Amino acid sequence: MKTGIKIALSVAMLASISFAGEQFAMSDADRAMYAEMAENNPADIMVADGEELLGYMGRDAGLAKYLGVSEDDLPTYIAGFPRYIKKFDMVVGLDQVIQAMMADGGNKPLKLKSGNMFSLLAYVKSIANDEKINIDVNANPQMKEAYALGEKTFMTRRGGRGLSCNSCHSPDVVGRVLRTQPLPDLGVNGAKSAATWPAYRMTKSSLRTMQRRFQGCMKNALLKVIPIGSKQMVALEVYLTQKSKGAEIAIPGLKR
Repeated sequence: MKTGIKIALSVAMLASISFAGEQFAMSDADRAMYAEMAENNPADIMVADGEELLGYMGRDAGLAKYLGVSEDDLPTYIAGFPRYIKKFDMVVGLDQVIQAMMADGGNKPLKLKSGNMFSLLAYVKSIANDEKINIDVNANPQMKEAYALGEKTFMTRRGGRGLSCNSCHSPDVVGRVLRTQPLPDLGVNGAKSAATWPAYRMTKSSLRTMQRRFQGCMKNALLKVIPIGSKQMVALEVYLTQKSKGAEIAIPGLKR
């Protein structure tokens, strides 16, 4: 069973921090803080809490049994989420699987936006650390539909400022600085963002998930916030996870 937690501050991120001189103003104290957290990610404790919580549901073996895979195959299987699960008849994220597992076990499910769920999700995804994302958006009609919806959600301009996700994360603006950080191109094949969420967000001093981060972006851009776990939000995760296909999973990540 994999239990190691890989700290995910990529070389690319370090480069963007250091190259910043003119474009990305950062104090020596801030650089030192990044370096310290790269070695001692505060989210490691939260991931450990998630492991303890999963213990009440049978640990890794219980999760593997619920998903209908062997414990040996569990890391590779996890690396393929979000995916279509026949017994749910829908495309789901790992957090929704955990929620359903709780309900089927006679327990009150955690809310998808709760801190404990974030910890649980981080631990479960960390089981796949060092595995490459292997999502298959052509596996079935449901995944194809989810990918198409995710792409539409990413590209559609809406809200008070007429912005889309693509407005801040396209090749046209990549590298520009917004709120002291270079904007990444999330929509290009080879992006690695999905491999490093859940992550510790330094500005929030807490563990956050990819979908929770989407919500923060939407709020800042004056867009109507899409609920975590909704069809549209899961589809957006499918779209961006496909763009990160082949990237090695490294949970917990570390983000500004």
